[in-house]
Formats: sequence, structure tokens, C-alpha cells
Amino acid sequence: MRQLTFQQFVCWGCQVGLSFLGAVTFYTTIPLPAGWRLEFQGIARWAPLIGLLIGGLLGIVDAVLQQVGVPILTRSALIVVCWISLTGGLHLDGAMDTADGLAVQDPQRRLEVMVDSATGAFGAIVAVALLLLKTAALTNIEAYRGFALMTAAGWGRWGQVAAIAFYPYLKPTGKGAFHKQAIRTPQDILLGLCLLLGLYGLAIGLDQSSMWIILVMAFGGCAIALMTGAWFHRKLGGHTGDTYGAVVEWTEALFLCLLTTLLTP
Repeated sequence: MRQLTFQQFVCWGCQVGLSFLGAVTFYTTIPLPAGWRLEFQGIARWAPLIGLLIGGLLGIVDAVLQQVGVPILTRSALIVVCWISLTGGLHLDGAMDTADGLAVQDPQRRLEVMVDSATGAFGAIVAVALLLLKTAALTNIEAYRGFALMTAAGWGRWGQVAAIAFYPYLKPTGKGAFHKQAIRTPQDILLGLCLLLGLYGLAIGLDQSSMWIILVMAFGGCAIALMTGAWFHRKLGGHTGDTYGAVVEWTEALFLCLLTTLLTP
């Protein structure tokens, strides 16, 4: 078996770091120094970890707002606004474009409509629906809000990775094409899944009395992420960059709705 030299290990570590930083730049608005070198090839594998990072930052903001006495409804609305700000509206824009495309009766014209940057009535309706669902669900979740935010954002992006891996990409080029070309199956799917399940395992270790609730959260998050991607594939025959964003947004919203039945006192 070929042994990895120290220099090769350092080079590999640098590539991993540059790839992760590329994922941070692509998926979030977190500023990085302009002179830093970034690697964007295969960044989709980092998406679930980026989701946990986003959810963790939102959890910190939520805890600070709670400490200063902000009411839960206002706090939830502010968290959703921060959520959009942290992602630059990247996934919400995809969900809106996807809704406009699915509203067209002629399947042959759906991709053309989705490419159009102008937002139609159905796109606006879906944006309002998603924001309302997230705000309402967060308002009903009083306990473990930080954990809920982390796992919602994590499952949303794991669902995106699964959609990239399992279904064909519908356009020869586009903002999501390079994800499809670089995806590794099953490594990238298992990487995100193990990360999320490991987080649930840690939660069980810290609070064994909530084991069954945590297990339902894990199963429910995985199921929602997979079914959301499958639904868009059924409607369109595959995926685009816009539907990848729609998978993220709808998985997050539906998962938070599920949590209201588990975490509401």
C-alpha cells in the first residue's frame, strides 16, 4: 500500500481547507479576505457542514436576542431575516424560480421560465409561504431552538447533496452544473449523513431522556430531505440549480414544522 508522505498530507490538508473556504464563499455571505485563494471544485460535499455553521450562528443570535428580552415572535422573524442575509437569498431565489416554472402548464417551457430572472406571481407566493412557515414554526418552538436551527439548515443542504447525486441535471450549463460534475457517490452523501447523525448521537448522549424525540427528528429530517428532492424530480424529470435551492428551502421549512410537534411544550 502506498504511504502518504508528510508533504503530501500537508498538500491534501491545504486542498481540503481551500475547498471548505470556497464552500463558505459560495453558500454564504460570510466575508473572507479578498486575497485568499479558494477552491470551488466539489464544494457541494461541504453543504451540510455549512448548514450547521449557518444554524449555529443563527442560534447564537437567537440566544442574544432572548437575553435582551426580545419577544419570541419578533425574535423568530429576525432570525428568518438573518437566515436570508447569511445565504444572500441564494436558495430562496431558486425556490421562487422553481415555483414560477412549475406554474407553467407546458412542461417544455418550464426550464425557460425558470431561467428568466423576473419573479412571477407564483414565485412571490412561494417566498411569502416559506417565510411564514419558518417564522410561525420557530415561534412555536420554545426549547432547543439553536439545535432546531442547526439541524434544519443541515438537513436542507444534505437534501441538496442527495438531489445532486441521485437525479439528472437538466441543463448542459448553469450554476448547478459543476456540482453535478464533481459529486462523488456515495462518499459525499455519507459524509453529510454521518455528520448529521453524529450530531444527533451527541444530543442523545447529553440528554438520554429525549432519545426517542431525537430519533424521530433524525428520521424525519432524512425522510423530508429525500422526499423533497424526489418530488421536484417527479415534476421536472430532473434538477437544476434552482431546484437545488428549492430543496433546501422546503426541507428547512417542513422540518421546522415537524419540530413544532416534537419540541412544543
